[in-house]
Formats: sequence, structure tokens, C-alpha cells
Amino acid sequence: MTMSDDDILAPRRFRSGSGSRATFSGKEARGPIIDQEGHEIRPETLEQGFREFRFEFGQGNPFGNLTREQRIARLEAIAKLLDVAFILPGTNIRYGIDGLIGLIPVVGDIITTAISLWLVREARALGAPWYITARMLGNVAVDGVVGMVPFAGDAFDVMFRANMRNVRLLRRWLEKQPRI
Repeated sequence: MTMSDDDILAPRRFRSGSGSRATFSGKEARGPIIDQEGHEIRPETLEQGFREFRFEFGQGNPFGNLTREQRIARLEAIAKLLDVAFILPGTNIRYGIDGLIGLIPVVGDIITTAISLWLVREARALGAPWYITARMLGNVAVDGVVGMVPFAGDAFDVMFRANMRNVRLLRRWLEKQPRI
């Protein structure tokens, strides 16, 4: 069905003659408010719900109440994902999403550097001393600066593996610490 030029310039009127029935100027409800299960929600409980709105993640925040070992395992998993998650077919060269995201000029390197800095922050939160943190920041800085160079920087990202180096530094430091 094709539209005539008149229909495009002046849209058709509705059969009822009143145009659209929806009026958005009034505050009164046009019908009951229904939740996802099909139950009616009273307006007063809706207003109360907005004041008390918060997320529930089952048994607490999944990122806040982790043990020390769980946090270290999470850091190692993220470092592996960033640096050695995949194998280049036909070779023994491992790479991660750091090398893939780094292919996006400037923005990709900023994103991966931010994730690497988050890993350093987590190490500091685990109690890593300033000299370990400084070495970790040095690895991130080298990875971020050299990674900005097109193509050669991406190859360097694949070979340098700053995040794996940082997790190794943290793990070695933690092994020397007495267990509490």
C-alpha cells in the first residue's frame, strides 16, 4: 500500500474524529498499574517503593564481601582474560582482550589501562605495600604508553602482559606474608 503525497503532508484523521485519545497533561491514572506478574499495584505503595529503592543481590553485594583468596582469584581471572585468554591459531602465541580492545585507536588503550589500574587499586586494597604498587603502576604505564603506538603497540601488549606480571608480583608478595 502506498501513501499519497497528501497523507504524508497532512496525516489522516482518526475515525472517531477526536484524534489521539491519549492526554498526557493530567496526573490522574488512566487505568490500574500492573507489575510484571500481572498483579495490580496501588499508587501509594508505588510512591513508597521509589523512596526505598535499592538493589538486592541475593546474599549481599557480590563484589563487596569476598574473602582475601576470592579477591585474589578474581584478580587472576581478570588478568588472564586481559592477557592470555586465547591462542592464536596455528601458533603458540597467547593473547587476551587487552590486545583486541587495544586495536581501537586511543579509546581501546584508555579502556584497558583503566582496567589495569583497577587491578592495581585492588592490590592496594589487599594490603600491597607502596613498592609493589609502584612496580605495578610502572608496568601499567609502560603497557599504556607503548600500547598507544598503532599496531606495534598492540603487538607489544600481546607480548608484555602487564596484568599477568602485576598479579605475579602480588602473588609473590602475598606468599611471603604470614597467614593470619
